[in-house]
Amino acid sequence: MNRLEGKAVVVTGGARGIGEGIVRRFVAEGARCVIADIDVAAAEKLVTELGDSVVFVSTDVTRESDIISAIDACISNFGALDVMINNAGVVGVTGSIESTELGDWETTIAILQTGVFLGSKHAFAVMRKQRSGSIINISSTAGVQGGLGAHAYTTAKHGVIGLTKSVAVEAAPHRVRVNALCPGATLSSLTAGVVTGDPDNLEGAYERLSSKYVGGRAPKPEDMANAALFMASDESEFMNGAVLVIDAGKETLSDRAQKFYPIEA
Repeated sequence: MNRLEGKAVVVTGGARGIGEGIVRRFVAEGARCVIADIDVAAAEKLVTELGDSVVFVSTDVTRESDIISAIDACISNFGALDVMINNAGVVGVTGSIESTELGDWETTIAILQTGVFLGSKHAFAVMRKQRSGSIINISSTAGVQGGLGAHAYTTAKHGVIGLTKSVAVEAAPHRVRVNALCPGATLSSLTAGVVTGDPDNLEGAYERLSSKYVGGRAPKPEDMANAALFMASDESEFMNGAVLVIDAGKETLSDRAQKFYPIEA
């Protein structure tokens, strides 16, 4: 316990899913967190439960001013910005490449990739001056392999990894670390909506997801929070520009891909 004692953290998309799991685990380890999210009801519920260790800032990650406000809130409430977790995400536009509309593509890229750029940009501006900090960008197994997500999602998540590696080089001389975490399909309302059509059917989603994993168990948000904990802690101080894949070794491809676009024989 207390592996993050005193650290101040911003988690975008921190109200639900993997982000919520990270917030819960980090607070249990002594951190104080800003929940930067657009889901007001879920965020306020989490604040009520976790108390003074968290604050909520309504944040649309495609708006630069919102990202700045979340970081400013972390500094004003907790005195620093030690960890920035760029996690907010959506499935985004699905369908074949021919049927994908430009506007839907751009919206998906804005949330999944531009949001990470903005979070990294403004977190680094703070961390560079204090000469310390950890930026953790949430990519996906779809960021390292095709067939695990829709076209725009896959493109954005690959881009997150490229951005991570690039910024890590600039950040290293300033003692700021930038790494990417790539979760496999993790139990959440988002994945439940994809695999069952009902975002509230977590039990059904867990059963279906588990059948696709080596070992027969799908990951839960706490599994990703465990990895993020290591990446945020001082234990990983020599880790920079790394891509950490958490998927139990393998996911199957064809069933996942069929959820997003048709695959013809």
